[in-house]
Amino acid sequence: MTSWTDEELALSQFPDARLTRRFKLLVERLAEGIGETIPMACQDWANTKAAYRFLSNERVNEADILAGHFASTRDRFRATDGHVLVLHDTTEFAFQRDKPDLIGITGITRGGKNIAGRRTAVTVCGVLMHSSLVVTPDGLPLGMSAVKFWNRKKFKGANALKKKINPTRVPIEEKESVRWLENLRQTTALLSQPDRCIHIGDRESDIYELFCTAKEVGTHFLVRTCVDRLAGDGQHTVSDEMNTAELKARHLITVLTRNGQPAEAVLDIRYRRIRILPPIGKQNRYPGLTLTVIHAREDATPQDRDPIDWKLLTDLPVSAPLQAIQKLEWYASRWKIETFHKILKSGCKAEQSKLRTAERLVNLIAVFCILSWRIFWMTMINRSDSAMPINAAFSDTERQLLDRLVPDLPCEKGLPKSLSSYIRKVARLGGYLARAGDPPPGNTVMWRGLSRLTDIVLGFEAADVGN
Repeated sequence: MTSWTDEELALSQFPDARLTRRFKLLVERLAEGIGETIPMACQDWANTKAAYRFLSNERVNEADILAGHFASTRDRFRATDGHVLVLHDTTEFAFQRDKPDLIGITGITRGGKNIAGRRTAVTVCGVLMHSSLVVTPDGLPLGMSAVKFWNRKKFKGANALKKKINPTRVPIEEKESVRWLENLRQTTALLSQPDRCIHIGDRESDIYELFCTAKEVGTHFLVRTCVDRLAGDGQHTVSDEMNTAELKARHLITVLTRNGQPAEAVLDIRYRRIRILPPIGKQNRYPGLTLTVIHAREDATPQDRDPIDWKLLTDLPVSAPLQAIQKLEWYASRWKIETFHKILKSGCKAEQSKLRTAERLVNLIAVFCILSWRIFWMTMINRSDSAMPINAAFSDTERQLLDRLVPDLPCEKGLPKSLSSYIRKVARLGGYLARAGDPPPGNTVMWRGLSRLTDIVLGFEAADVGN
């Protein structure tokens, strides 16, 4: 399991060479015990204490921890052709602490009832992370390109703030939303080919300043819009224009019901190129933009799920129904960054850490980001690029042990071994049944299988040394 870490972290550098060595050792230890606590992964007090010292060192930060991974992401990006999708999203890590001031506040929620029967307000302790994940249109995650961590000393809901100020008149630099702009610029600087990047975000990314920043750096965006902006001459809105747009196509897709069963949905697709104006309070600072609005709506009202109603906004031109369908498929890939965050929380169990300060937690989560990408990559490589050589993911020892412990499927006997066959063997170690009608293995069975494979390799190497 150390081969991929050596390659992935080859360009990692810290102010002290000892920190660099300790960092690589920590990543290897945590990779060998995915989901385990630091003491369990490190196995002894000396290594555990060294890991805690590394995470609490004032000369260590998330930027240095992820620098090597960012460089590897850039190399994988340069090895591809055509467009890539840069998925942006924000997630929260919540923790239970006696001293929440050492970590910060993410929000306020309703807790249990008091003696009077009223719900009490509970402060949620934690940190927030805004991440940017680069994936190919086929869904293969190339790695992270930017990340931003922050916390809050106090929290007020958006509705409470609107009673005191008009959010549209506050400069973007004074808002938490500036993270969208910062990650876009950081990704552009890292990859150096902005015209190949399509930045994708949900309704939280519907920010006019983001659109202007994308134009400024020469990149592209595709976001789900929720703001009915002024359009044309300023006497009507985007919705007014889209209400008169003609139906361009109907598109049949497969969706899942609330019970996880597949179902079909027919989308009515409309699109139009529209001149969109900035908010009234910012028209002196930002220019108007000519953008494409795509509206995909399901007329039928399904009983077992919510109807689909997507309004997308992009700077890319759309002149044919197939181009509009392509943009819809690109936006549908946005769920992959949510899967990445799920691996962070469920696979690496980031929210179960007992570290006491925000700085230490951020450093640990940054390490987990590298491990989560690796798990996600191993899962998706089987689905998007099965022709990749086997040694890109497995060492000779791992392949030999997998062949010895996990028999080939009947349909694979006599056929040349492929990367897909070994990935399925790892998944079978994690509980994947590999029946004829089963879907490809998912992230859960992959991280279970990788953990078991690591234990097997360690046991084999220990026995070999003993002999």
